[in-house]
Amino acid sequence: TGKENDNEYTFHESFFCFSLFLFADRVVAEIEKKVIEAFEVFDHECNKTVDVREIGSVVRSLGCYPTEAELQELLAEVEEEEPTGYIHLEKFLPVMTRVLLERSYQPIPEDVLLHAFEALDENKCGYLTKEELVKYMTEEGEPFTQEEMEDMLSAALEPETNTVCYKDYITLMIVDDV
Repeated sequence: TGKENDNEYTFHESFFCFSLFLFADRVVAEIEKKVIEAFEVFDHECNKTVDVREIGSVVRSLGCYPTEAELQELLAEVEEEEPTGYIHLEKFLPVMTRVLLERSYQPIPEDVLLHAFEALDENKCGYLTKEELVKYMTEEGEPFTQEEMEDMLSAALEPETNTVCYKDYITLMIVDDV
């Protein structure tokens, strides 16, 4: 009869919704675990706080690459009303979980990165010198901080030639993001 089918459909629909809920709950739990693990790497005092100056590094370690303006917006969400210079895990966790679920701040595509480096490479030689890179990254557009510049150079710079072969560096960045 029609009534039995309605009940059966309701049961299947309810089971599907419940299964979907369990799956979503498991996904959120896995994301939260990754956020906590990344946060703990920078929690040098082991007190569930991270220096506000290191939040960008935490966010990037999770595969998100916000602009400086976006990072400031994120900080505004997670900072205490009276800023202490530290971010607490309990405020950071839900915000960063949402950012990861929404896939915000995704990395720039490989071809766009290549075109950007090629535009800086005036001699079209396939590399930039350390001096050129530092000049471009600290004086043009949205400047890198000293820490960001040091991080980039430690990963990108060929010590023997003091240059950055940007195609190799882009490949390294893309592989690290996977």
